[in-house]
Amino acid sequence: MALQEIDPRTPVLVGAGQSSERLGEPGYRQLSPVELAAAAARDAIADTGADVTAVASAIDTVAGVRQFEISTPGARAPLGKSSNYPRSVARRVGADPRRAILDVAGGQSPQHLVNELAATIAAGSSQAALIVGSEAISTIQHFTKAENKPDFSESVEGDLEDRGYGLKGLVSRLHVTHGLTDAPSQYALFENARRARLKQGKEEYAAGMGALFAPFTKVAAANPHATAPTERSAEELVTPTPDNRIIAEPYTRFLVARDKVNQGAAVLLMSVATARRLGVPEEKWVFLHGHADLRERDLLDRADLSLSPAAVLAARHALELAGIGVADLTTIDLYSCFPIAVSNVCDGLGLPADDPRGLTVTGGLPFFGGAGNNYSMHAIAETVRLLRDQPGAYGLIGANGGTLSKYSVGVYSTSPAEWRPDGSAGLQAEIDAWPSVEQAVHADGWGTIETCTVKHDRRGGRTGIVIGRLEADGRRFLAMTADGDEDILDLLGGGEAIGCRVYVRSFGFGNRATVSDTRMEELFPARPAGFRDDYEHVHVRRDGHVLEITINRPESRNSLHPPANDELDQVFDAYFADPDLWVAILTGAGDKAFSAGNDLRYSASGKPMWVPKNGFAGLTARRGMRKPVIAAVNGFAMGGGFEIALACHLVVADAAALFALSEVKVGLVAGAGGLVRLPRALPQKLAGEMILTGRRLTAAQALEHGLVNRVTEPGRALEGARELAREILEGSPTSIRASLQIMDETQAILDVIDAVTHPSQALDELMVSEDAIEGITAFAQKRRPQWRNR
Repeated sequence: MALQEIDPRTPVLVGAGQSSERLGEPGYRQLSPVELAAAAARDAIADTGADVTAVASAIDTVAGVRQFEISTPGARAPLGKSSNYPRSVARRVGADPRRAILDVAGGQSPQHLVNELAATIAAGSSQAALIVGSEAISTIQHFTKAENKPDFSESVEGDLEDRGYGLKGLVSRLHVTHGLTDAPSQYALFENARRARLKQGKEEYAAGMGALFAPFTKVAAANPHATAPTERSAEELVTPTPDNRIIAEPYTRFLVARDKVNQGAAVLLMSVATARRLGVPEEKWVFLHGHADLRERDLLDRADLSLSPAAVLAARHALELAGIGVADLTTIDLYSCFPIAVSNVCDGLGLPADDPRGLTVTGGLPFFGGAGNNYSMHAIAETVRLLRDQPGAYGLIGANGGTLSKYSVGVYSTSPAEWRPDGSAGLQAEIDAWPSVEQAVHADGWGTIETCTVKHDRRGGRTGIVIGRLEADGRRFLAMTADGDEDILDLLGGGEAIGCRVYVRSFGFGNRATVSDTRMEELFPARPAGFRDDYEHVHVRRDGHVLEITINRPESRNSLHPPANDELDQVFDAYFADPDLWVAILTGAGDKAFSAGNDLRYSASGKPMWVPKNGFAGLTARRGMRKPVIAAVNGFAMGGGFEIALACHLVVADAAALFALSEVKVGLVAGAGGLVRLPRALPQKLAGEMILTGRRLTAAQALEHGLVNRVTEPGRALEGARELAREILEGSPTSIRASLQIMDETQAILDVIDAVTHPSQALDELMVSEDAIEGITAFAQKRRPQWRNR
């Protein structure tokens, strides 16, 4: 197609720029992320060959790629940051865009933004878009503890289309609980699964990773922007040394993305009409011939953990859209945070690891540098430079984000091509329809390892992570090793562990895997039955058939942290197992609070947070509560404290008590049963208001709506609960247990007659119990029954 025939709205890439600096080298200026991006943006604008002032004035959209320090909740920017990164960069290059975008996190972001904004230009909604990204991680880490540290803070006026972190599906409580939050561990699981699929030994596979990445080091050594411009041999890359320590098997440090960089990159897109109007020479024009953006299934949902077919589909679709095949490519850059990210696409496209064209144009993330989410912007800039030198040639960019999760592809050439909409939406629908693997959140029993890795810390410590399938039902589980379990670590780090049997057990703090059931018993001996002599966070008092349990943390309003939750779980285990205890009363120490719920100060300290499998206080997720539990609410019952009260069978509150689900006030949800139990206990609108606003109910209001059974004078909730317990003790404990069981069994039966006629074993057992006979006999003899509880 001749340039004269091109639709004037066709998007064309007209400028690309890069910037970088290294600590301690000549010219080092300790540039901020904004300044690095601005330097690259100025180069991209100048790269157009047109008047820079006119080009900057034409930019109506600036899109920014997130730095690592603004990519996750709680991430710190120790030297400060811009309040509006895209506009900070725009201001420095003389642009005043009407639209500013801050994209979601992920290495796919640069190529995705090119694909998206090219479509926006083709639709006539933009005339020129600048896309920028940068990282100053090396500088920031170097100066964080310095006395005379630079201040990178700045506040910029103007709107910002902040798209958020984009972490949905990438991080889960299950991942966090099992230490699966770092990229090396996650990718190592894929890598080891691929090795097992290829039936290769560890040494053979390691040699292959080294051979894959050795050519990358040669490219990086010749790149002036590379962070580690050192050529290395395949053997050197995979041989552990003090400088090349094992991070997560099979990865040594040289095989993973290097994030200590100071790099920036930018590209400039505009319509053909705008390029002509501004006088951008046609030899500068690079067209996007093919493009695709796809997302893989979440990690534990994938049928095969050794590959990511979505990434391959994206690459194939972009090539098909461009009307070319793999053989027609002149340059290739595959995102290379870890070897599997490259080999996965090579496997799918039939690309040999030693393809003479090379698989990187920069040197790759471990050697050029893993510039946060912005690496592929550098790859695009290098591709543009190479294609201009080879008119008519084609280059492919594969950009990966998450855990082989998001993949964006672009096929570029100087050959004229009008905009072609992609079919990613249809392909994504197919991917989303792929069957997912059923998971066992709480895994117990024998299982078979699907994949695994061993993490190594700097102090020589090791932790194993296992993904496997339970033998009993085939469900997939995630587990980690217990501290000090060298047996399982030797299995995982020794010969071939994948396919071996392991024994797994679930706890409130997660699933643990080891070599056998016997070893599991050694690591986690069964808790002694009954009550302990003393507890640190609760008081236990036995009064005949009544057990009184007091949460004893008045200094924190009886809020609960893992040790307190664990003690309560143990106490309730003992209560439900003791045949001589018929009623339990739970209250809080002091007169300020029954419980303020989760201990947020403990949580904010960064210490691991977990609750027992039986839930908050050992109650909110406990099944089969066949004996009564009374909550004596003295003061506040907030958040998790209210959820505990909701889980109890009966509630006695003093007149000063207040009830609320206040989680939304601190960015949380009432996930310990409040979202389920409160709408079943209250009118829907009132429950919704309490959940969504944190509205408080007084004891009188709670009584009116049936949330509590009785209200006492202030400070007398415990006495009221004791009186209620005495009334319960007048009835047969066997009958009470049967009543609770039948209520529980029939709760989900909607049809009343079906519920009434529900056959319950509890009723059968009651009819032949000693209590049933004693009750009838005592009634006939006009005396008080003597319950035997059997």
